[in-house]
Amino acid sequence: MEKNVAHIALYAALIAALGLIPKITLAFGVPITAQSLGVMLCGTVLGARRGALAVLLFLLLVALGLPLLAGGRGGLGLFASPTAGFLIGFPVAAFVTGLITEKWRGAPLALAAGIASVIGGIIVMYAFGIVGMSVTLDKSLSEAAMLVTAFIPGDVLKAAIAGMLTAALAKARPAYVLSRA
Repeated sequence: MEKNVAHIALYAALIAALGLIPKITLAFGVPITAQSLGVMLCGTVLGARRGALAVLLFLLLVALGLPLLAGGRGGLGLFASPTAGFLIGFPVAAFVTGLITEKWRGAPLALAAGIASVIGGIIVMYAFGIVGMSVTLDKSLSEAAMLVTAFIPGDVLKAAIAGMLTAALAKARPAYVLSRA
């Protein structure tokens, strides 16, 4: 039990630490950050349940006002901003990413974790983000979907990094990759 709590807290801290990398805010108010890589790693390393819990812990701290999002942002107001859909989608993305990594044991871990990151960390997260942007920016779903295309190249790179980091971690410390334990 204590080991699970420590892993969950560690990965919540990882997402926060990735917020220290400077953000690039796009014209429509949603920044490009490295924190989605942390969400992907929560799923690929910790698995579905623990990964989602780590992200929920991170979001709880953000909601309480801690400035943990890129650019030092925090507080409940963020859950009514153009980024709200992405934030709400974070735990679901980590869960889906972790579930795919846990279940798909036939492929090499780097490939499974990379594809799981694309499905969970990009497709699922974008689904939530598009709906959130549509509501907060008063745009149609197709207009909001066009806005998120700016994120695709960076997020595909993050998914590849998540796959490689997860495989490297599994090679160095096999018992640490809980999604495959």
